Amino acid sequence: MDTTIAISREVRDQIKELGQKGEKYDEILARLLKSAKERQLQELLMDEKGTVPIGIALDKARKRWQR
Repeated sequence: MDTTIAISREVRDQIKELGQKGEKYDEILARLLKSAKERQLQELLMDEKGTVPIGIALDKARKRWQR
């Protein structure tokens, strides 16, 4: 079932600029949403907050589990 959303002409024109010839607004928006989700996932996976460099992690592990 299709629906209608109200957007300004300015936003409509910006969406249109991002589209390819013959592409429907629905297709443009779906592509943009997919790209945004992929970017969010990449940012989440690449976030370095709370991480420890591998060298330090290995040193800690060797000290903790010495033979």
